[in-house]
Amino acid sequence: MNRIEEQTSLQLSALAEVSDSLQKAGIAYWLFGGWAVDFYVGSVTRLHDDVDLAVWFVDASQIAKLLLENGWHHAPFDDEDGGTGFERGGIRLELTYLVRDDDGLASIPLRSGAVVWPGKDGLADDVGELRGVQSHLIGIASLLHGKSTPRDDQEDAAKDRADFIQLSRLRA
Repeated sequence: MNRIEEQTSLQLSALAEVSDSLQKAGIAYWLFGGWAVDFYVGSVTRLHDDVDLAVWFVDASQIAKLLLENGWHHAPFDDEDGGTGFERGGIRLELTYLVRDDDGLASIPLRSGAVVWPGKDGLADDVGELRGVQSHLIGIASLLHGKSTPRDDQEDAAKDRADFIQLSRLRA
């Protein structure tokens, strides 16, 4: 098994386990980022650095407890803002926290102020399946919107452009 296939298998296995734990606990979550692109496309399109989940901030302590009980360890970045990370066995899980603003819209609570979660369908009820793993997904329009403006970092920008191309093919 090559490096990409091994990493893919490990990440999907971790996602399946985390999704199952969150669902059993009644905790809402949405897969986003590159893995969400792959779930919509129906195939693995590239190597992923991590698994990104959006969760309600109010559930953060319960989620941390579940993850720690399942062998994950808290691995925050020094500059993290609006979420946190956990790691286990070479897999990184990034949690992005969501809160409701005064208008009832989901937003990410950053130190500089809340940022509204993109798209009207952002927290859709979409469920996708990839290689036998099921997950709740952010809405495709929200995902497309997020990938339409590449990030400042060159490596991240390249991923965003590749993801945008994959999603655009679905929309065509």
